[in-house]
Amino acid sequence: MAQRAFKQAHECCARILSLEPGHADAHFLMGMIAFGQNQIGKALALIDRAVARVPDNPEYLARRAQCLALMKRNAEALDAAQRALALDPSDGLTLDTIGVVLSRVGAHDRAVDALSRAVAVAPNQHQFHFNLASAHLFLGNFEQAEASYEAAIAAKPDFFRAHWALSDLVKATPDKNHIARLEALLERASNVDNRLYLCHALAKEHEDLGDDLRALDYLIRGKADKRTAISYSVDGERALFAAVEEHCGAEYIAQAAEGHPSAEPIFIIGMPRTGTTLVERIITSHSAVFSAGELQDFALALKRAGGSRTNAILDLETISAGVKVDTAELGQRYLASTRPATGRTPHFVDKMPMNFFYVGFINAALPNAKIICLRRHPMDTCLSNFRQLFRLNHSYYNYAYDLGDVAEYYAMFDRLMAHWERVLPGRMLQVYYEDVVADQEAQSRRLIEFCGLQWEDACLDFHSNKSPVATASAAQVREPIYSRSMGRWRRYGERLAPIRERLEREGIRVD
Repeated sequence: MAQRAFKQAHECCARILSLEPGHADAHFLMGMIAFGQNQIGKALALIDRAVARVPDNPEYLARRAQCLALMKRNAEALDAAQRALALDPSDGLTLDTIGVVLSRVGAHDRAVDALSRAVAVAPNQHQFHFNLASAHLFLGNFEQAEASYEAAIAAKPDFFRAHWALSDLVKATPDKNHIARLEALLERASNVDNRLYLCHALAKEHEDLGDDLRALDYLIRGKADKRTAISYSVDGERALFAAVEEHCGAEYIAQAAEGHPSAEPIFIIGMPRTGTTLVERIITSHSAVFSAGELQDFALALKRAGGSRTNAILDLETISAGVKVDTAELGQRYLASTRPATGRTPHFVDKMPMNFFYVGFINAALPNAKIICLRRHPMDTCLSNFRQLFRLNHSYYNYAYDLGDVAEYYAMFDRLMAHWERVLPGRMLQVYYEDVVADQEAQSRRLIEFCGLQWEDACLDFHSNKSPVATASAAQVREPIYSRSMGRWRRYGERLAPIRERLEREGIRVD
């Protein structure tokens, strides 16, 4: 198992089970072999055999929780993780696994407890420190997060992801920065992803020091290598946007059966890095609204309801199958999947930006849900997406590795939003980030009124909201509204010509 020699490990377990069919550890290791090969459903079934034989083994329960979390069965994952933690495990890996699961399902405070115990047991495990830092970051414990990132780097000096996370968290100053350390690491980094982490870290620190053009050079350098490595083409995105418009047009809207009557969900959508988290914090500062975070639940509910068996969560087959699903069942599936985190307040916010693809399906499945779309100046939107380091294994963000690709993607997004306005007039509230910054109270009142809620002054004090933030804006939204990000694109002059030219070619004004 340690050598990932899964075939030989499987043979060993099979021999054990032929001699002793009830051997719990053999069933468990069979499950871990399946897990190692990314066969999560099979892994869960095998681990469950072990749990049935030894129900109070915290390692079994922790790994069961991990499988359930990866399958987005969050309620069951939370239950299994809490059962495992209640057994007082002493193994660092088990404690770390429990902590990661708790963080994944939104129980960040309990995650900090488990992860703190993990690093106490195994202080030299760099990943444990990194996971603890992430949990602290979600809770707004920035000093503790910084210390944990530094501990991760101390345990593994070439832990490139931790270097990036630390730079992203801490504002560099002339007297306190990591530029020399990062440049030395970049000189000997051979892996494309490692160089990407370091280039993003260097860009962030040079940006903090006021050298925007040098920061852009590092971003272009790191992202160009990554784009070449993944052989990305924007053609796949064009087909996806076109399919959504084709299948979710006026005919689908008119013929869709009445969906689930719940008015509980409030969807906040839009291009990433356009103020979606800011608006989410304003709305969830209201006593009647819970922050559920960025959920993939609607996308997965549609995928499963339509019976699509392709690997991608969203693809052409999923879209074509989605228009045939029972809309009330789709709405019910979605709501059930958000429990037990939701359901304790009259409303919850689902702030998955990429749900902009699903507006037609959301309208059909949950006709009483609110949909709010964030907009931002096209140039700032494109630049902010290019500046962001999204998850490297998430192909939906592959457009963000090239300035021209970002602009083309924005143009497709812009057309899709115009499509939703045509086929669903008045159904979606479009809010501009610049307007929220310019007149916070007026726009906040507009948002609260659209959600059908009575005004509460706490919505103006959103930065005091203590609920966790599991997004790239975790630090920014704990500050009062600021305007320093508005018009950032103007600092770069002709260096952003690839964005401007693509947008203007698509008829999008940028001045």
